[in-house]
Amino acid sequence: MRNILSNLGWLVGGKGLGAVCSIIYLAVLARSLGIKDFGHFSLIFGTGQALVALAGFQTWQTVVRYGAGPIHAGDHESFGRLSLMCGLIDALGAASGCVLAAIIYYGFADELGLNPDFVNMTFAFNCALLWARTTAAAGILRVLDRFDISVFVEAIVPISRLLAAFAIWATGPSVLAFLIAWAAIDLITSAIYWIAAWRLAPDALRLSHFGQFRKTIDTYPGILRFLGITYAGSSMDALFKQGPLLAVGFFLSTSAAGIYRLADQLAQGLSKLSALLARALYSEIANANVAETRKHFKRLVARVSIMASLGGLIILLIAAIGGRQILDLIGGDAFSAGHTVLIPLALGCSLELASIAYEPVLHATGRAILSLFSRLCAIAIGITAGFFLLQYGSPGIAWSVAVGYLGGFIVITAITWRVLSGDHVEDGDSTPQTDSI
Repeated sequence: MRNILSNLGWLVGGKGLGAVCSIIYLAVLARSLGIKDFGHFSLIFGTGQALVALAGFQTWQTVVRYGAGPIHAGDHESFGRLSLMCGLIDALGAASGCVLAAIIYYGFADELGLNPDFVNMTFAFNCALLWARTTAAAGILRVLDRFDISVFVEAIVPISRLLAAFAIWATGPSVLAFLIAWAAIDLITSAIYWIAAWRLAPDALRLSHFGQFRKTIDTYPGILRFLGITYAGSSMDALFKQGPLLAVGFFLSTSAAGIYRLADQLAQGLSKLSALLARALYSEIANANVAETRKHFKRLVARVSIMASLGGLIILLIAAIGGRQILDLIGGDAFSAGHTVLIPLALGCSLELASIAYEPVLHATGRAILSLFSRLCAIAIGITAGFFLLQYGSPGIAWSVAVGYLGGFIVITAITWRVLSGDHVEDGDSTPQTDSI
């Protein structure tokens, strides 16, 4: 628990600055571009994030899940082979994503109703986002418990975006200028992340440890299955988070998408604690499952869940009481209508925060497939609700998201505590379980 709070302290310190910067540059974007162009930027950025999730694996989870053992044993070679294999998987995902983007944007632009003026810039921006993924490098820093360095590296993004936003606003704002700046910043940060990982683990990240993929797969039984499950989970998560924005743009209008995006960004900003807590939790829960008794493991999960639930309640209260005023302050009068969208999105984020400990638990105990099942349930419930609520416009789509989160929360809560309460691991048994139900 002390390690989690220490790691969370580093993350909150860095992300606190990042949150302030992001709110300011978001205001610059919204006010300088206006509703329509901000909507274009939002749809391009949302499409890029969805494509990144579809083409890339969450290899940081694999590095943490399977790297905790070698780190504890001091096996640099094994950890290096694992990390470099995950880095190669990231690169292959980026390459395949670029091919997929080319097919989508140049082969089906007319069918998708894409603005011809934005096709080239959208394709280039998506390729930049794909190659800027730092998921394997991030996993290396997290499993080494160097959240302090992660904070310093990740702080580059919001600070650089803030400076770039003011420079672009002063010299002539445009969608293209913001996209170029965002892409360049992400690529530079990715390079710095890998440099930091190499400096921290030079004995592991050697060229001599690259390759021998069959040996790595044999060393970690279930790793390919785990990669597939976490990939499916992240892809569905992206569909659940970016799909509603794209639906608003497709069924309603670009301006409506801009308003929805601003409200969604604010809700995500309020719930940033969930992402921070997930990062702090993942490596500690993986380590605790190896080193702690089941009794202490369950107590850790319960305490974290209570803390997260209180955080979710605070998020919802802030959105309900001051959401309209915050939206008006950031984007102006035209965006204050997003208050009706913000409330259900904040509710969904609160539920996500309340259940933040459960996915790491299921991964650490070898039951990642059950986490995937809960995501499937959330998406199915959300889509079903969307069919009935689409007639109410953007607020209806937002409420369908909240309903989906509620369904997923109920399912994953029941599953996780069923796993923790079962006889699968006796008290005192510190052996990690295999990836089987």
